[in-house]
Amino acid sequence: MIKTGFSKGTMFVGITLVALAGIFLGTTESRGQDGVPPEQVAAYIHAVIEADRTLYTTLVVQRMQQQGIVIASQHWKDRSQLPLPAQMLLFAGLEVEGMGTGLKYRLASLWPLEEENGPANVFEKTGLEVVADDPSEVYSGTIQRGKLKYFKAIFADRAVSPACVECHNGHLLSPKRDYKLGDVMGGVIISFPIE
Repeated sequence: MIKTGFSKGTMFVGITLVALAGIFLGTTESRGQDGVPPEQVAAYIHAVIEADRTLYTTLVVQRMQQQGIVIASQHWKDRSQLPLPAQMLLFAGLEVEGMGTGLKYRLASLWPLEEENGPANVFEKTGLEVVADDPSEVYSGTIQRGKLKYFKAIFADRAVSPACVECHNGHLLSPKRDYKLGDVMGGVIISFPIE
């Protein structure tokens, strides 16, 4: 397991996603004619990720900040604060990746605060541009990694709370400072082996 400091907190998401992957993934032959298409599997996984992130953002971060109990911060470890919602998604993605199922997910943006959160390749850059232009679109395709084929999908990532907007608009490293609630800030990139 990858050590994030939130192994127990992200375990629910990890177990849920690994269970989904175990149910729906496998070779084309094992899925047969009645199998679940990879586009649908990606949509299921995205639904779990999105629900978890939205609930953490609204029920924990936003609520705690409004009540003045604790705030979320990029430097949460050093200041006894909550991780930002984007950080929690990234931590959960690392936790799931560390489980060895081949399932991976992360956030990326055309306007990242940190360079490593930008597109990693042309596929991701194109996909992020597509979902930025039309958030209802899902950019997907099959990619080759070594000897394995992976299905990869990019879903629009929107600003779901004032905390998202305030953080990105006010961050010193932000290349874009005019976000509003509901704006596309980047994408959730999901990949998993299909053979």
